[in-house]
Amino acid sequence: MNGLLICCVLLPMITAVISFIWPGSARARGMVSVTGSILLLLVSSVQLYYVAVHGPISNQMGGWQAPMGITLIADMLSALLLVVAAIVATCISVYSVSDISDERVEGGYYTFLNMLTAGVAGAFLTGDLFNLYVWFEVMLISSFALLVLGGNKVQLDGAVKYVAINLISTVLLLTAIGLLYGLTGTLNMADLSQQVPLVENQSLVAVVAVLFLIAFGIKAAVFPLYFWLPASYHTLPISVSALFAALMTKIGIYALMRTFTLVFPGEHAAISNTLLIMGLLTMILGVFGAMTHSDIRRILAFHVIGSIGFMLLGLGLGSPLAMGAAIFYMVHGILIKALLFMIAGIVGKLGGTYELSELGGLYKERPGFSIIFLLAALALIGIPPLSGFWAKLLIINASLSQESYIVIAFVLIASLLTFIPLIRIWSEAFWKARPETPKAHVKTASEPDAYAWTPVLALSALMLLFGFLPSTVINLSDTAANSLLEPSAYLSAVLPGDEVAATENAQ
Repeated sequence: MNGLLICCVLLPMITAVISFIWPGSARARGMVSVTGSILLLLVSSVQLYYVAVHGPISNQMGGWQAPMGITLIADMLSALLLVVAAIVATCISVYSVSDISDERVEGGYYTFLNMLTAGVAGAFLTGDLFNLYVWFEVMLISSFALLVLGGNKVQLDGAVKYVAINLISTVLLLTAIGLLYGLTGTLNMADLSQQVPLVENQSLVAVVAVLFLIAFGIKAAVFPLYFWLPASYHTLPISVSALFAALMTKIGIYALMRTFTLVFPGEHAAISNTLLIMGLLTMILGVFGAMTHSDIRRILAFHVIGSIGFMLLGLGLGSPLAMGAAIFYMVHGILIKALLFMIAGIVGKLGGTYELSELGGLYKERPGFSIIFLLAALALIGIPPLSGFWAKLLIINASLSQESYIVIAFVLIASLLTFIPLIRIWSEAFWKARPETPKAHVKTASEPDAYAWTPVLALSALMLLFGFLPSTVINLSDTAANSLLEPSAYLSAVLPGDEVAATENAQ
């Protein structure tokens, strides 16, 4: 079963190559991407089942035993998130057939899309910090290519801001990795969990931990490091926006969870209040940002920031309940953000614009589609029994167990404020009458095809399933949280048994 790990990384890479050299039409290349994404979903689902039954699995590349070689490892957290990422990649590949122009496809759109998916898979499955940096760079290069592909002036301006800030994050991450290697002589995360407590200069360890916090915080778009996100997401084709909104920031949150529970557990306890404050401010400011805009894509981009705050709360609270709630919210957030951006894309096709003041009449024209948006919006707000309700209820429950009443207050306030921009979208785009004389820049309305509707319907059904039957995902999230906070199974899967025992005895 160790070969599953390699397959999860190689499949999107192979798909990227085939989609580039495929001699057929743009639609045929899209079908190649869809096929590769479905295969990734199948393989990652088998991997998740195996991990759930047997525990973490690892693969030491090239036969080099950890911590000397390159380690791939899947525990419950990485296996679960990879399945969710594969679902989104499949849906976006299908949606792209309708959304992406032939010019962008000829420029290598599906190649970059699948290389970004490979970077996501590699980041989830890598067992050492240097290769985490490598997979971040694979994602950065692929995302930059998607940002500028066929771009206009506004799109290129957003791309420059996106890359400039992420390059700062890269420099900080490399600096932190270099310092940590100098202190410990290893970058294998399982080995680091054993070596970091033995470092004499713990003050320098704390400094390195803060560097990792800033570097991953930029990639996760947490307060006050989030300003690059709303400057770029609204300039992209909807397929790319949906992919970025669903996955890119979540990799940063995953990296924070992994490093501050496995590599820096002591520093995690010391800076938990900082993480908590960052989470609360990110959550609230994201919602306030959404309230100040009238373009649907900008509103949703700020809601991406707000959702990051909810996930960061789990890491800040630090308990198994809170961490499980954050992981469940991450699963919910990945799916709901992809769905909402795809819905926005259909609104743009039907209305010819994304500007709320120039939209209207969609409920009268498309009542079924309007109900889909309304359900997705209510799920984001957290109305029972939809998936967002369970995500927020779990966070409130974890806060109650720790008597963190200020967290509960912020969660309730943010949820109420989330209602305002989403009900504004409903009122302006769906409920009010369409303007009789559209402005000159409003495009001619077009009919979405089956490639646009299918992923929207599939994600909507999945959202409803998670809402009415949340127990499976909650159980998987709790298992993932417990494995993060009690990583003995992770360590045993990576390191030789005698080395783990020797280190524990030395401590």
